[in-house]
Amino acid sequence: MKIATKLAIMPVGALALLALLPVAAHSQDTPANEAGGAVGAIVRAPVDAAAGLVGGLTGANQPRFHHYVIERRIPSYEWPDHPRVVVGDVLPSEGVRLYRVPPEYGVTTYQYTIVDNEAVLVDPSSRRIVEIVP
Repeated sequence: MKIATKLAIMPVGALALLALLPVAAHSQDTPANEAGGAVGAIVRAPVDAAAGLVGGLTGANQPRFHHYVIERRIPSYEWPDHPRVVVGDVLPSEGVRLYRVPPEYGVTTYQYTIVDNEAVLVDPSSRRIVEIVP
């Protein structure tokens, strides 16, 4: 059945809901598992900004900075009551030492530390993890 026929016999309430869905989800030529890709990309930018990734490490700086951190042999803070380190976690106020990021990495507003053997960038004012450095 053609899409026009389906729309013609659809209840009015369903048509109103359909108008609220992203257009990419209705693409006839895009497989269902790929239809939300463009929409997801648009939504991701504000989420990344809220998570603090704007102003974080970019491109070639990530592996260079990771190497820099490894060379420093900074002790890892072990967080036993926490199953996995994720962006958005707030580090405890005691027991976690933050370190200044050298200016050559272009990240002047954040500091870094190691948590459960993961290098992380942290907003020092809130102690919130803003990036996990791969």
